[in-house]
Amino acid sequence: MELPVIHRLTTALHKRQVAREFGIDSLVKVLEDYMPEDQIADVRRAYEFGAKHHAGQSRKSGEDYIFHPLAVARILADLRMDATTLIGAILHDVIEDTEVSKERVATVFGQDVADLVEGVTKIGKVEGLSRAELQAESFRKLLLAMTQDLRVILVKLADRLHNMRTLEAKEPAKRRRIAEETLSIYAPIAQRLGIHTIRTELEDLSFANMHPERARVLEKAIDEQIGDSKNLIRDVESKIAKALREEGIGATVVGREKNVYSIYQKMRRKKMRLLQVMDLLGFRVIVAKLDDCYRALGVVHHVYRPVPGGFDDYIANSKSNGYQSLHTTCIGPGGHKIEVQIRTREMHHIAESGIAAHWQYKLGGKDGGSAPQARATEWLRSLFDTVGTAGSLDFIEGVKVDLFPDEVYVFTPKGLIRRLPKGATSVDFAYSVHSELGDRCVAARIDGSLEPLNTPLRSGQTVEIITARHARPNAAWLNFVKTAKARSHIRNFLRNQREDEAVRLGRRLLEIAMRDLGVPLAKLREEAAEPVLKAYNLKDMEELYATIGTGERLAPLVARHFLPEHKGGVVTGDGEASSAAPLAIEGTEGLVIDYARCCRPIPGDDIRGNVSVGRGIVIHRIDCKHAKARPQDWVPLIWSEKVQGDFLSEVHLFAQNQRGLLAKVTAEITRAEASIENVQMPDRAGSDTIEMRFIIAVKSRVHLAQVVRRLHRLNGVTKVARA
Repeated sequence: MELPVIHRLTTALHKRQVAREFGIDSLVKVLEDYMPEDQIADVRRAYEFGAKHHAGQSRKSGEDYIFHPLAVARILADLRMDATTLIGAILHDVIEDTEVSKERVATVFGQDVADLVEGVTKIGKVEGLSRAELQAESFRKLLLAMTQDLRVILVKLADRLHNMRTLEAKEPAKRRRIAEETLSIYAPIAQRLGIHTIRTELEDLSFANMHPERARVLEKAIDEQIGDSKNLIRDVESKIAKALREEGIGATVVGREKNVYSIYQKMRRKKMRLLQVMDLLGFRVIVAKLDDCYRALGVVHHVYRPVPGGFDDYIANSKSNGYQSLHTTCIGPGGHKIEVQIRTREMHHIAESGIAAHWQYKLGGKDGGSAPQARATEWLRSLFDTVGTAGSLDFIEGVKVDLFPDEVYVFTPKGLIRRLPKGATSVDFAYSVHSELGDRCVAARIDGSLEPLNTPLRSGQTVEIITARHARPNAAWLNFVKTAKARSHIRNFLRNQREDEAVRLGRRLLEIAMRDLGVPLAKLREEAAEPVLKAYNLKDMEELYATIGTGERLAPLVARHFLPEHKGGVVTGDGEASSAAPLAIEGTEGLVIDYARCCRPIPGDDIRGNVSVGRGIVIHRIDCKHAKARPQDWVPLIWSEKVQGDFLSEVHLFAQNQRGLLAKVTAEITRAEASIENVQMPDRAGSDTIEMRFIIAVKSRVHLAQVVRRLHRLNGVTKVARA
């Protein structure tokens, strides 16, 4: 038989198999268990509409395209979602991939369905936006739609899950990219919304596509370590169930192997080998009443010895997604550690399906009052309050930062509980209480002791924030804050501070350039600025100053725009002129002044500035070999008499190799009232001479000379030179 014929037969067989598993008849069988006939008829009608408009379209795997939205609907039907959600799932690609408009969908199926489909639809190509920015904008649009109707994200998660199940049809690079996005955004969202079944499958599928070899090896190793896991699971199930019956507690006991990705994460997080990860099996004890949970815990601990420190009470302290359960780790048969989760039937339903478990749509009306839905809505609103106005890529980063699955619970001095992500610091705590408290914090007392602001908080600690009236957010905080709210407030402050500094610096630069042309900027008539602002499409002089201060425009070129071409002079009030003067650097200019790392200028050096787009002025020493840009890009600079602050300088020290030399050198630098920011010692194995390279913070050339002289005096030092 010829190869093309075999291919056609294989494709036809695949299509028939897909039709049996994900066809409309298969979906209807599931719906008959919980949905009225009239609503099932509406779902069938949506299928016919979608099949008609997707006709002729196929997926890369070969089947007709309509089977993808049907599979998405099937995932949601297994979660017992309502008819509106299922219709939205079946039609979720018609606006994006066919000629059907949102208005047409609204006319045929109602406004709720149209809004669902529109919420899931990605943004089309927009000129000037990169692919990453388009994806980020589409995601922002999706989350915004979620604030109106949480079913939007349920459709999106089901869509992503089926795409992940059928990812093998795509090329490896694309599979990895989609898997990374799924793991960093969609799986954590499913976790945040409490949808355990979707989250674990997304994680395992992402892991298998990102690291196929690791996943294969780990799965095989887990099977070998557990051995005959089915018999082991049955043994534990029957033993716990029998003990519970004897105590008069009605319960269902279910065992399972933990998902591969969670085991992999634990190995990475705790730097463990697989042999050290003992709790590869998990068991769920599902009881009728809340009191039975705690009674069952005692029974489990009687049957299997608990591991010290292995107990968590998520009933008294429920997670932010509404998850409730008792968790305990015990020593099971053969020395294997087993994790046992104890919960009521209602808690189990919420744990598996999250917000989907509480969705109630009756007669077309909405009841979004359930706890998980309320928490999800509250999270979304707080998210848009903190990062909603950020740029596309910053928004994505803010969302990722906020999707931490682990949490700590800390107390205010008044005893109020604040829920924060694991690894959060006192700065995160301060911003969680109030943005003004975060802006002005200078120190923190944790359980009564003064601690650095970057100290990670632990559950149960009491945190008191110390503030100062003139304190302001520090850019260094961005290196350790964990919450999106803290990160967003700090960035907004720095952005505004940069704009203010840029305006001041831009005005000073333009003043110098204007003086070079023979007239002070102050003497310029107001009407002379109008054509210049119009030419640059700017609204006022402040905006012009800001573009000069950030290096987007060069002051000498801008100054020439003020010259009337026919006169060659500047129109002023009285024609006075003044001589040019270099810009004085005070060391406090902040974000719009940068010091070049190639030569590390310090006060006392002869300097000049290079105007760099986005960085403002970059200061170089005049003799720096990298300071060779075009003359028109340079700004004459001098150090102000009132210059202040610490400046970094690089010093190279050569000495005879001897024990304790580094300690002597660092002590001498400290005695000279300089601080060490970095030290490097290039490998010179077997050499009698050792080289040390220090980055030190000094006040000026005079201060640096004092440090160098002290180092020269040390026994064995042969040379000390500034880089």
